[in-house]
Amino acid sequence: MQEGRYIGTHLEKQHRTSGRWMDGLWLIGLLLVAILLFSINLGGLPLTDWDEGTVAQVAKEIWRAKAGSMHWLYPTLGGEPYYNKPPLMHWLIAWAYSLGGVNEWTTRLPGAILTAISVPLLYCIGREIFRLRWAAVYSALIYLTMLPVVRHGRLATLDGVVVSLLMVMIFCVLRSRRDLRYCLGVGISFGLICLTKGIVGIFLGAIAVVFLFWDTPRLLTSYYLWTGIFIGILPVLGWYVAQLLRYGYPFSQIDLDDQTWNQIAAANGQPEASWYYFLEILKWTWPWLVFLPQTVGFTWENRNFSWAKLILVWISVYLLLISLVSVKQPWYILPIYPSFALACGFFLTQSENWRLFSSYPRAWITSFAVLALVASAASIYLSWGSAGTTDLQMILAAVALTMTLAAILAERGDRQFWQILIWGSYISLLLLIKSDYWMWELGEAYPVKPVAAMIARANPAVQKIYTSFPYPRSSLNFYSDRTIIPASPGDLQYHWQYDVQPYLLVNASALENLQFPSLKVVGKSAGWQLITKDTQ
Repeated sequence: MQEGRYIGTHLEKQHRTSGRWMDGLWLIGLLLVAILLFSINLGGLPLTDWDEGTVAQVAKEIWRAKAGSMHWLYPTLGGEPYYNKPPLMHWLIAWAYSLGGVNEWTTRLPGAILTAISVPLLYCIGREIFRLRWAAVYSALIYLTMLPVVRHGRLATLDGVVVSLLMVMIFCVLRSRRDLRYCLGVGISFGLICLTKGIVGIFLGAIAVVFLFWDTPRLLTSYYLWTGIFIGILPVLGWYVAQLLRYGYPFSQIDLDDQTWNQIAAANGQPEASWYYFLEILKWTWPWLVFLPQTVGFTWENRNFSWAKLILVWISVYLLLISLVSVKQPWYILPIYPSFALACGFFLTQSENWRLFSSYPRAWITSFAVLALVASAASIYLSWGSAGTTDLQMILAAVALTMTLAAILAERGDRQFWQILIWGSYISLLLLIKSDYWMWELGEAYPVKPVAAMIARANPAVQKIYTSFPYPRSSLNFYSDRTIIPASPGDLQYHWQYDVQPYLLVNASALENLQFPSLKVVGKSAGWQLITKDTQ
């Protein structure tokens, strides 16, 4: 009996050691393929407006500040106090500027690397709740090949960092059910989320609270958990107290409808409807959206298991809370995608147990065939169009080939069809980000870099320039090192009349309507003119 027990224990230790090695290899492999996808062509396109341009400008002003100025604690935007969001992400980008200078690559690098780290983090969460290694691998790869994750995770925004910190928090929550020391990780990660995106971190903290209430309510009364949370939020409280003491009443007026969200609302018109994020999921989660009906049903049927509880709470709580906010942006939904990938990965793992030679659901095969047909038709259409679309043709051809092979294999009942989906999607995304098509929002307005270069060459003797463009462009502010303020025709007339030396950025139609006397054209670029009074 003792010898048998010894042999069994020895084999168990060998198996456990082998399992750790395999986990380590998968973590390294997932990290490498994620870094490749998130880092290629990172600085190839200009910064976008709103979050990216704003974050970059705040980080640049922190980087420029003199040593000992406490600018890192009290950041500014265009010289004015900036307290919309806590400065964790801005600190990281300012540190990147100190190493590699101010450019698009260093601006996007911290967020891209941290988002890439979220891929192996999702593998760790999958291993914790599924125990099946392949379910964790599939979940991580599905998450990696989601178009919104790759596009928004590569940008210099707060959301990629928030998603990575959310995964750390969820992993620590899961491990704390067996080891209370992980409660410290729960609190620290929650504090870092709040130090990145302010009170929006409460939305993500609600996921952990509701999950524990449903799955492990004893932890909610644990001294260790609340001690960890208290330690984690101390830096956040310190930052908010410091801003309140310095700025007083203006800072206390910050709420969910802060300045940035109000600016976005002004530019986009009316706030989006409550179902906005459902439409975003329907538009951008292909081809994994094909499995959504069966995945939701499978998860609901297993709602008594911890993994299903986590996924249901993760999706429903966060989706409900962000849908209640009036102003909506596509990148706000980024924290939803890891939970969807977990559900889809586990469902597909279980589907491998289906009868080998049976055909998979007809809806899957039809969906793959339709996607292949659409991608093929688009690629052929572009081949007849104007030159310069070769990259886009290759991307669409890769998508068409992937969907065609997936449809054929699924029709034959071959379990490898979804592996074709994963690697085909990865190659298609790799081709996309190597091109200039991965950030199509840049085509929604005039290109900022030529106009900013024109302003920099003119070097106007003022920091504020008024423009006839209808909304502010933070990327233009960043590149031009000026604050470009939108103004109505009446306001432009006012500044022209009463400012000693006004500088206005106007297009041809605005200039014709305003009919300024004695003007001097300082510079022209991309259909825009920088003008001022001719004092001679």
